[in-house]
Amino acid sequence: MTALIFHVCKKADWEAAQVSGAPYGGSADDLRDGFIHFSAADQLETSVAKHRPGQTGLLLLAVDPERLGDALKWEPSRGGALFPHLYGSLSAEAVVWARDLPLGPEGRHVFPDLTA
Repeated sequence: MTALIFHVCKKADWEAAQVSGAPYGGSADDLRDGFIHFSAADQLETSVAKHRPGQTGLLLLAVDPERLGDALKWEPSRGGALFPHLYGSLSAEAVVWARDLPLGPEGRHVFPDLTA
């Protein structure tokens, strides 16, 4: 399997999509930008610290990029680094696992093992 990519969303938003049976369409930021933002494993902690500082109720989704097809594009972002962007909705079938992303005692998110 190809290396997983990661998306952070509000747990309630992901659960609402699961209950409705509809694919997840992304956060308000994703909808504004026209794609769902993802990060590679080595980009994840920096991205979350920048875009989701202090937020609670988050869920970390690990996604198999091969299941996203041509809708996934790797595009330059911060400092020219390539980030994965999904131009479309995220189906539950592409998600390998979903785990809570709690805040630690110092206000930074505590990440699970990304390889398990």
